[in-house]
Amino acid sequence: MSQLLENIEIETAPNPTVAIIWMHGLGADGNDFVPLVSELDLKGLPGIRFVFPHANTMPVTVNGGYVMRSWYDIVNADIGRREDEAGLRASQLQVEALIAREKSRGIPASRIILAGFSQGCAMTLQTGLRHPEKLAGLMCLSGYVPLADKIAAERSEASLGTPIFMVHGQHDGVIPIARATASRDLLKSLGYQLEWHDYTMQHSLCQEEIDHIGVWLKKVLA
Repeated sequence: MSQLLENIEIETAPNPTVAIIWMHGLGADGNDFVPLVSELDLKGLPGIRFVFPHANTMPVTVNGGYVMRSWYDIVNADIGRREDEAGLRASQLQVEALIAREKSRGIPASRIILAGFSQGCAMTLQTGLRHPEKLAGLMCLSGYVPLADKIAAERSEASLGTPIFMVHGQHDGVIPIARATASRDLLKSLGYQLEWHDYTMQHSLCQEEIDHIGVWLKKVLA
């Protein structure tokens, strides 16, 4: 197994019984969403361990080969073309290793949520749809289903029971909302339980979205 990714952990109570593994976007790191923990309405929820991993660094083709933290290479500005399948699958194994560590610390798969923004959202879906056990949920922020043509054959049967929360900005100039709605429609056609919201924002987060995340967490962790 490859070395576990460096990560930041925040526990909302001693001996947490829930884990949320939250993946950042291109060029960011695990610190990116740490401040959000204090903004979420977690009242009434059990203790949660938030895990914010740092992706490894690599040259990113679309950015002129500049080395930055990235879950996979982006070869073309049109993210649906020439996907970095090897990179996606390598990072999938690293996310699976983080899931395995939470299980080894006593949190079952059914109490583990995968979450991510942009590239991190793609990794949430890449990993969560293939994970052999039902997870507590997939929180998918401003992203898309990667390797979409392979998901019907590769998804796990157990993943059909995993709730999906998917949101996007109507004016996203990085990942057009059409890419996200195509992913949403694909998942619905495959039978997934999916909650969808879109907001009048760009490639970012907004307060309404943060409020919806809190409501969804209470629903899936009830």
